[in-house]
Parts: sequence; C-alpha cells; structure tokens
Amino acid sequence: MMEKRRDARLERGRRTRETVLDAAVALASVYGLEGLTFGRLAEHLGTSKSGLFAHWKDKEHLQLDAIDRARAQWTDRVMAPALRAPAGVRRVLALHEARMAFYAEGVLPGGCFFLAAQTDFDDRPGVVREKTAQSLHDWLGFVRSVVEEAIALGELPGGTDAGQLAYEIDALGESAVIHSRFVGPDTTFPRARRAVLDRLRALAVHPDLLPEE
Repeated sequence: MMEKRRDARLERGRRTRETVLDAAVALASVYGLEGLTFGRLAEHLGTSKSGLFAHWKDKEHLQLDAIDRARAQWTDRVMAPALRAPAGVRRVLALHEARMAFYAEGVLPGGCFFLAAQTDFDDRPGVVREKTAQSLHDWLGFVRSVVEEAIALGELPGGTDAGQLAYEIDALGESAVIHSRFVGPDTTFPRARRAVLDRLRALAVHPDLLPEE
C-alpha cells in the first residue's frame, strides 16, 4: 500500500512537472529563454514561485529542462510524423510539411521555441547556449540524414550536397516563422511548403513521386 501511494505521488509529480514545462516552452516561444522567469511562469500558471523552486533551483536549470521538453515536443510533432512517410524524397517533403503544420496549428503562441532561443543565446556563452546549439546541430543532422537516405535510394542524384539541401530546408522553415508573424500564416506557410516542393521536384530523379502542388 505504501509503495502504491509513493508511486502515485511520483506520477503526480511527473505530470505536474510536464505541465509546468509545457507552459515554460510556450512562454519562451514568446519571450525567449532569457524572458522565461519564475515570476512570469508562476503568474501564467496561477501558482506561487516557491512551488516552482521545489522543482528547479534556479533559472538556468529551468531553461535547460525547457530545452529538453521542447525537443521532445519537436520529436513528437515534427520528426515522428515524417518518419511515417516512405523513405526518400517523400520523407524529405513530409518532414518540412510536418514542421509547417506544427507552426500553422499555433501549438506555441510565439511560433517557434528554438528560433526564440537561438536569437536569445547566439552571443551568450554558457551551458544554455551550448544546449541550444546542440539542438540545432542535431536537427540539421536529422534533416541531412533524411536527405542522404533519399540519395542512397536513388531518388535524389548522387551528387546532391546533402548538407546544403538540409541548410536550405531549415532556413526556409525559420524564415516561415518570422514571415508568418508579419505577413500572415495563410500566405507564408503555403509559400514555404511550395518552395521546398519545387526544390525537391527540380532535383528528384523521379519527380512524379512528389505532388505537383
């Protein structure tokens, strides 16, 4: 009985922590990681700062855990759906489409946690910058691996520069976040999708594997 109660407390604690981190990721997408304060988070959640200090001893630890939570969210909402598409050029497009869908759904009020974090910490040394940089490095590596898979399958030409194409796809994704805030999502996201689709159709050995529009 004691063991069951302890397990129940641990499960409640885990769920509470995840709820707080989801809120932290959402707030950081608007205010940046530097703007992610205990006071702002407590106000958003309708709780006390002291309750948050029971989970994180300082702002830096909260920022680091928010990055981990944002990565898990990105994996579930962007990477996992793409991996359900057939390997090759269709998966490359599906990865970009999943990213655009994630943005278009308005999951995060600020658009993109990682773009906000990169803007905050591009010139600030320390462990938060290092973890943010590693997240970008890992993401670009994943996009590149999907492109390389398409090359290995013969769906993209053997001379395709996988790193360059991965950079272009990511750059279009980041640009879409900013343009959607100023130009509007209804125009921006279809254009961002079309840009990658046209690029892939121009490169593809068998363009008919991809939609025309």
